Amino acid sequence: MAAAVVAEGVEAGLDFDWSDVEPVPQNDGPRPVVPIAYTDDFREAMDRFRAILAKDERSPRALKLTGDVIALNPANYTVWHFRRLVLEALSSNLLEELEFVNANAEGNHKNYQIWHHRRWVVQKLGKDAVYQELEFTEGALADDPKNYHAWSHRQWLLQELDDWSWELDYCSTLLKIDSANNSAWNQRFFVITKCPSLGGLHQMRDSEVRYCTDAIKQVPANESSWRYLKGLFLDDQSALVKDPLVSETCISEIVKDSYNVPALGFLLDLVSAGFQPTAEQSEMLQKILPTWVTPSELASALCTLLETVDPIRCQYWAWRRSLLPLAVTVSET
Repeated sequence: MAAAVVAEGVEAGLDFDWSDVEPVPQNDGPRPVVPIAYTDDFREAMDRFRAILAKDERSPRALKLTGDVIALNPANYTVWHFRRLVLEALSSNLLEELEFVNANAEGNHKNYQIWHHRRWVVQKLGKDAVYQELEFTEGALADDPKNYHAWSHRQWLLQELDDWSWELDYCSTLLKIDSANNSAWNQRFFVITKCPSLGGLHQMRDSEVRYCTDAIKQVPANESSWRYLKGLFLDDQSALVKDPLVSETCISEIVKDSYNVPALGFLLDLVSAGFQPTAEQSEMLQKILPTWVTPSELASALCTLLETVDPIRCQYWAWRRSLLPLAVTVSET
């Protein structure tokens, strides 16, 4: 399909009279080391584009030519920039331009220039186009749930529209499909920290802890949900240590599966931050880690266990253990 678009674009450019334009060949110097074998169509289009760029010609034929060149190389940022200048000069129909972008987005879903141009078009069209764009990003994310460009575009749209009412539900839907979708977890964090009407991380923490611990219970070894849980307390480690639902969830999952690496690592973070298990929790943990009495010893025992059950990162856990005496002693005092 892309080849057909290229061929049609170059042929269509012949509808305009170019006899007054002297092509400007690419200057690779007298002895290029590795000359690129451009096709004849590409060389002709670029030679012509360089000529109109030098003249700063903002005309219908210039607009058509930028489309030809983009069809040949959608990553050419200079052409995209010049196309925007021409669109503005001609007061072009930007709804038609959005269709042009849609056509060029096929097969180029991770092209920076296309997404940047798309944002420019939507900004010019105003809020009426934002809802349509949200639907477009949903389609793009259905094809590739971790498309960074689509997520970035969607975040910009939400802030531009200033309407976030459905976004947490959208994230929940994606996480039901794939609880390890880090991009959906990241979007959820973006919403609770950036949406003005939600009140910020402090206001949303309790409900998000409940949501996250429920997700952990469904897929206990999913590192994504454990990291999200930790992220909810980035601004307040003391609240992390004091939250009973957090520690209860962590310890209960370790009791169920002593090889649960994310849970073990999370408990290590808790202990390092000053958490001390209750008598009941200590009794439960000593069935798995029987050689500890103090929190310092518990942290060391966790590192030793993690070196065994997570051999790929054994050196990391050994490094964590080397930091424990100072970190844990300070928190105990």
